[in-house]
Amino acid sequence: MNQHLVLYDGDCPLCIFQMRVLTWLDWFNTLALIPLTDPRAQQAAPQLDREQLLAAMHCVAKDGRIFRGARCIRFVGMRLPLLFPLALLLWVPGVIWIAEKIYNLIARNRKVLSRLFGCKEACSILPARKREQDEVR
Repeated sequence: MNQHLVLYDGDCPLCIFQMRVLTWLDWFNTLALIPLTDPRAQQAAPQLDREQLLAAMHCVAKDGRIFRGARCIRFVGMRLPLLFPLALLLWVPGVIWIAEKIYNLIARNRKVLSRLFGCKEACSILPARKREQDEVR
């Protein structure tokens, strides 16, 4: 595996919007963005069941380590120049604990938040950057 794999809910407009943003921030193509409906998602993390995968975004690092939720954001952010400051902030002691609580709150309510913030319409405004390794709709 030559890229880190980001596994996300491809049926969630908020998740799709975030992945589209990541396609533009990933200047060096270090990430492959894979929706959970893709068979590669289960192959990448066979120890996680579908419910666990749906509960949060996951990143499977090149070395096989798996990061979930805010820790996934921190891991991914350390590899994307524009997200690097945010990722550094998440290394401050205690901040990741708070970030996980906020992440879990947002993740549990992402369908409602998608409707509230109109992610479907935003997704149509922000096109996905065409990359071979992704299936961002």
